[in-house]
Amino acid sequence: MNQRVEKFGKSQPLARVEDQRLLTGQGRYIEDTMPAGALRAYVFRSPVAHGEITTLNVDDARAADGVHLVITQADLVDAGIEATLDGALVKNIDGSKAAAPERPVLAGHRVRYVGEPVAVVIADTMDQARDAAELIEFDYEDLDVKLDLAAGGAEIHPEAPQNRAFNWGLGDKAATDAAFETAAHTVSLQVDDNRIIVNAMEPRGCHATWQDGRMHFYYGGQGVWSMKEQLAKKMHLPAEDVHVVTPDVGGGFGMKAMPYPEYFSVAYAAKVLERPVGWMSDRTEAMLSDNGGRDLTSLAELAFDADLKITAYRVHTHCNLGAYNSHFGQPIQTQLFSRVLAGVYDIQTAWLEVDGIYTNTTQVDAYRGAGRPEAIYVLERVIDRAARDLGVDPMELRRRNFIAPQKFPYKTVTDETYDVGDFNLVLDRLIKESDLAGFEARRAQDAAEGRYRGAGLCYYIESILGDPSETADVEFLEDGRVNIYVGTQSNGQGHETVFATFLADQTGIPVSAISVVQGDSDRIAKGGGTGGSRSVTTQANATLATVDKMVAAFTPFLAEEMGVDEEAVDFDGETFRAPGSNLTPTVLEAADLARKKGRVDLLRHQAEASLPGRSFPNGAHLAEVVIDRETGQARVDRYTVVDDFGNLINPMLAEGQVHGGVAQGLGQAMLEHVVYDADGQLLTATFMDYAMPRAEDMPWVDFTSEPVPSTQNPMGMKGCGEAGTVGALAAVANAVQDALWDQGIRQVDMPFTPVKLWELMRDVSQAAE
Repeated sequence: MNQRVEKFGKSQPLARVEDQRLLTGQGRYIEDTMPAGALRAYVFRSPVAHGEITTLNVDDARAADGVHLVITQADLVDAGIEATLDGALVKNIDGSKAAAPERPVLAGHRVRYVGEPVAVVIADTMDQARDAAELIEFDYEDLDVKLDLAAGGAEIHPEAPQNRAFNWGLGDKAATDAAFETAAHTVSLQVDDNRIIVNAMEPRGCHATWQDGRMHFYYGGQGVWSMKEQLAKKMHLPAEDVHVVTPDVGGGFGMKAMPYPEYFSVAYAAKVLERPVGWMSDRTEAMLSDNGGRDLTSLAELAFDADLKITAYRVHTHCNLGAYNSHFGQPIQTQLFSRVLAGVYDIQTAWLEVDGIYTNTTQVDAYRGAGRPEAIYVLERVIDRAARDLGVDPMELRRRNFIAPQKFPYKTVTDETYDVGDFNLVLDRLIKESDLAGFEARRAQDAAEGRYRGAGLCYYIESILGDPSETADVEFLEDGRVNIYVGTQSNGQGHETVFATFLADQTGIPVSAISVVQGDSDRIAKGGGTGGSRSVTTQANATLATVDKMVAAFTPFLAEEMGVDEEAVDFDGETFRAPGSNLTPTVLEAADLARKKGRVDLLRHQAEASLPGRSFPNGAHLAEVVIDRETGQARVDRYTVVDDFGNLINPMLAEGQVHGGVAQGLGQAMLEHVVYDADGQLLTATFMDYAMPRAEDMPWVDFTSEPVPSTQNPMGMKGCGEAGTVGALAAVANAVQDALWDQGIRQVDMPFTPVKLWELMRDVSQAAE
């Protein structure tokens, strides 16, 4: 094990091998894999947010030129399809079952959000399908719209009185309430976390082919096995007759992890017509129908003793679920929130209560690490507010409440056990790297030139999650190349580079000889896909187990070839050696020798491994924001990150993940915001109306690694995929609050647009007159 860790530590920052392919137009995305002559699907969607369907006549559309099929919910039901989407549930605080409304694949009697699928037209071309959809006779009785996050209002589901999906809680409510009653100080803050649209570079899409009695389904997702299981279940097919493939994916962010209505409609059409059928979302369609993110309001409270040690933490959150329960987003949102509820602080009791509310909007789901950013954002905002209210330096208040290194492993109030951590070490490094000592001089210079400057800190922690087990399968090919089959799924994170490099580090096989195979349920028996920063840690763990199995299998074979006892053979990570033998075969040479000797059993090795526990990446972000006092225009001027990701396989890729995550966080904090009108119409359904961050909006993000290796895996790694976003929201928000605090502004919520900040500053100045 020590030899492994030592060799692991020698990994170098390597450029991504897949970039040559992806950046020269050789990627294989959904459109690139579309079968020749595939029919095209167009989805007819609800134009209103809430209505009872009174007429749905598709006869004229079926008779239109080029049309092969028009599908409604009634057609799916008549065909025996299980035409409902699974919805995840949690139990209420009182132990009762949460609301479980049915979500049809296509709207049957009622529509509940703008963009809900009502019918699907299959035609020779997209233009023909779109023209035919214009012939659909669709009428409805308008119903009142529900958009706010309070219980009550127009009823969306009879199964959910007051539109409450659930009232879920975690922690010790009685002990927390008691701690607040006896506290020396209490601080509270209500925080809004604005709704955002995912906007993956490649919109959702799929295509299906029914051939030789099997369903072949391609989609842009985050793992093939869940989709395979869902297709088999809904269409009543044997699992062996469903083949799911995920090619290159242009961004997932959690949004592409679950099945959507369009996928089942396309698969059904391909089976009925026995022709390939494909569907691709356009951008506005994606904005209307993709599961979105955030959209919650939280009241957070902290209780302190006389020494300003936090004694209790209490949060009550109203969370927008959209019109239906998501496939798995509801418990994910609450469970992930709970895992990092108390952050990095030594808090003895806490209570989290979440009210899930249905509204006439699209679903809200895992996106950019749903649950973790929300939880950290709320906690770091309220602790920053506490520092101001109690007259304490924000860094000092955090240090006073950090979990001390000697207390690890540390069991949190939400029953998670953090394995290791040294938060003061990371924070000290951040202070140095950010040049915090020069902040006051920068602030004074800005003030002299008509600007407000603020600094904001966020110390985050997150947990890698999902299935802790993963499988790796290494195959030696005749041409001297090696395939490694992985159960995770790249959505653009650089997995091909990371997994090939890791296998090369452990075996001495040249990186150039290794191909990473992923996303094919016929070629890979099982896997957990991508999500929750799990991929590299779980997959590397499985690769280690596979290498162990490989070495164990080659050892007796090579002992015989070397003419030595089996116990004498040793593998040093590159070659097999034994005293008394001049043979020192590499792994590739051992495989070639096995092939020549007819030992085909030695040409493929597979192992499954499970992590013993979660690892908890953590880090500190410091943002400096400058606001023009005349216009309200704000910009993030400086941004510094120090992260504890444990040991890194490829520091360059880790830094890239942080940069991308920070960009996403800054996008939400400064620009992005979903807006519906009073009728539930989406007003931000194009890039003309929905602001995404551009290069000019981004500062240089300074990244430093300060590793405290995890004890929960033999590599000492911690995940890093979502860390940038988790820390960015609160760091920027606290910086904006710091910039405006001396101006008398006590509450600011994202996004920090020029008009919002200008109005805040104007209102305060007018009130002072």
